[in-house]
Amino acid sequence: MTPQHDPGRSAASPRSRTIEAVVFDVGETLVDESIEYHGWADWLGVPRHTFSAVFGGVVVDGRDHLEVFDYFKPGFDLEHERRARAEAGRPEGYSERDFYPDARPTLAALHDAGYLVIIAANQTRQSHRRLEAMNLPVDLVTTSDTWGISKPDPRFFTKVVEVCGELRPGLEAGRICYVGDRLDNDLRPAWEAGLRTAHIRRGPWGFLHAQDPDLVAKTDFRLETLADLPALLAEQ
Repeated sequence: MTPQHDPGRSAASPRSRTIEAVVFDVGETLVDESIEYHGWADWLGVPRHTFSAVFGGVVVDGRDHLEVFDYFKPGFDLEHERRARAEAGRPEGYSERDFYPDARPTLAALHDAGYLVIIAANQTRQSHRRLEAMNLPVDLVTTSDTWGISKPDPRFFTKVVEVCGELRPGLEAGRICYVGDRLDNDLRPAWEAGLRTAHIRRGPWGFLHAQDPDLVAKTDFRLETLADLPALLAEQ
């Protein structure tokens, strides 16, 4: 983790006048999840292309993506299978190499400009530990398993606002920007909590949701790469 915010550090880098904190999703925002789903396909003994195609069909239907597992193993128990994979020496997980190339540089640029930078996403405790061990240039890493609340539960975003206010006393929801790839899990509940939002068009949901009229009308920033975010924020 990086040191606490130093107000003097922001002088050299342009920064938004209206946004003070940037909070990031993980999957398909910072991390390419291909390795995750390929690992599950291999574990289930399913060709990766087949797994991806069925996954896509479930996502297009607007269903919970975890339903894909039941097509290949009826009654699939995610926690049981996670334990089984770990015991077999084939644990679920990703590493530094799975971060998108623009992820770490963007986190660093925002932190150096003086923003409060947080990672808050639907991830396991194991993922939480992994992210913390990567020494990312952020003020805080936290996850749904740690909080016991998962997106899109409105309480998740209430917690985001509370944590930002603890780290930057007096910080209100309207001065926080949540960055994610999904309309359903990220942007819509963030709007409802009063946050600003940035949509990144990558990953299955990122592409499928990109032209949704609600997203087009309400999202503050529409990104093809995270690298554009610091300059876009500085214009606000």
